[in-house]
Amino acid sequence: MLKSYFKKNEIEAGCDEAGRGCLAGPVYAAAVILPRSFKHPLLNDSKLLTKEHRNLLRPIIEEKAIAWAVGKVNPKEIDKINILNASFLAMHRAVKKLEITPSLLLIDGNRFNPFPKIPHHCIVKGDSKYRSIAAASILAKTYRDDYMEKLAKKFPDYSWITNKGYPTKAHRSAIQLHGSTKHHRMSFRLLPNDEKK
Repeated sequence: MLKSYFKKNEIEAGCDEAGRGCLAGPVYAAAVILPRSFKHPLLNDSKLLTKEHRNLLRPIIEEKAIAWAVGKVNPKEIDKINILNASFLAMHRAVKKLEITPSLLLIDGNRFNPFPKIPHHCIVKGDSKYRSIAAASILAKTYRDDYMEKLAKKFPDYSWITNKGYPTKAHRSAIQLHGSTKHHRMSFRLLPNDEKK
């Protein structure tokens, strides 16, 4: 069962990212401050939910959250600062956009670049342990998926409608056939036999 808080008397924002392992598209992150009383039987790590359940939960989270925000970092920035730092930057951008300043950040994972003046706590698999992080994982994932589905209409050859930019066989075959786009992360190994791309 997901926990409602990490520390009792803090205003906690759960933070998570989506799209870190993708070959194309931005990395997204969300920050969510939930009321302590918030519960939903479907709420869980976004990776454990169906698309239908994620899309059902998103408006509920947005309506019931005390505050929520989404941030993203584009492929050019990812190539410049690396994907780990880009994931942290996306979280920072989400936290900056929150209408209420949290007193503690709960970060999914084991590393984070500290946010100015707000302490944080890293929690491995936090999206399956804390409600606020699970909620953040759902927002990050659904916003990113929506973006990639729109992008897929402009670049139909890469199967982004289904793979969302992840390194599937179909995606890599398309890169081999059509080359990369401006939405691809050039610092990633786009093809398995290519030293850099």
